[in-house]
Amino acid sequence: MTNSEIIKKIFLLFNDDKNEEFIEVAKEYIDREKRKNHTLVARELEKALFQKVNISPSQKRFKQEVPIPRDGEKGFPLLEIQHFDNYFEDLILSSETKSQLERVVNEFKDSDILATYNLSYKKKVLLCGAPGTGKTFSVQTISSLLQIPLVYIRFDAIVSSYLGETAGNLRKVFDFIENGTWIVLFDEVDIIGKNRDDSHEHGEIKRVVNNFLQMLDNFKGKSILFAATNHQNMLDSAIWRRFDEVIDYRLPTQDTRVKLFDRYLRCLKRSKDIDLKSVAKASKGLSPSDIEMIATEAMKTAIIDSRNELSVIDLDDAIKKFQKREKVKHKKL
Repeated sequence: MTNSEIIKKIFLLFNDDKNEEFIEVAKEYIDREKRKNHTLVARELEKALFQKVNISPSQKRFKQEVPIPRDGEKGFPLLEIQHFDNYFEDLILSSETKSQLERVVNEFKDSDILATYNLSYKKKVLLCGAPGTGKTFSVQTISSLLQIPLVYIRFDAIVSSYLGETAGNLRKVFDFIENGTWIVLFDEVDIIGKNRDDSHEHGEIKRVVNNFLQMLDNFKGKSILFAATNHQNMLDSAIWRRFDEVIDYRLPTQDTRVKLFDRYLRCLKRSKDIDLKSVAKASKGLSPSDIEMIATEAMKTAIIDSRNELSVIDLDDAIKKFQKREKVKHKKL
């Protein structure tokens, strides 16, 4: 059927209250939009359809028809398909970092317009920075914002003990993501992107890096590939040239730490004595995930003590407990 015929049939079935047939024909139309790479349109139509027919949240995603690639050695899945319901406002980052992420999103949304000028959106983005600074959360949020599933690459399964199997696993992953539109996250990419000049690395790792570079070069899919690393100094120099954008994640400033504490402490009433500026000052050098851990610990203390208000002592104790944990971590006791 042509598009106009499908739309006419959808209207007729809706008027006749033939719910099951209506859903099937609507899905057919959405599939056509997907095949034309009209991803955002298809996702919006999916949302509208599911709201109309009251499908439960567990049924809201179409089943993935392409089988998940698996490791040939042990049969472990090489990737996970994940869905998120985050909001862009949840990202508390520096204005520069957030602006770069917005640019990636906007280029993807306007990819058809860019194509008329023979230009492409940013397909490969490298995220660098200390652990807990928001790299993974950023990718999850973009997946949610664009309503495109996140493909999380499992390097623990990709790196095989058999020589040559690791490159084969990588090939399976790239074959999978070429066939569809995804938000892809290669987390801890330094595992397979290590500097080939490192004398401590054996020949197999160097061959894997070569293969990874070639696959990045040859990638022609409709997805956005994100690669995240906490150790950008370990990456091979050739890796950097493969990415259209590099985003640097820094530890939060004092003003940002105030916003983070305010966000993470929202679910519990706070004592008037709590000064978030002072708390933020005491947490200098901490990452967003560190601050979330401290806030969670402080709130749990108040709740366990049967109090409905967070006190200054709760926060101070949580910060001291975290600092002690860090001393143990770095063996400074």
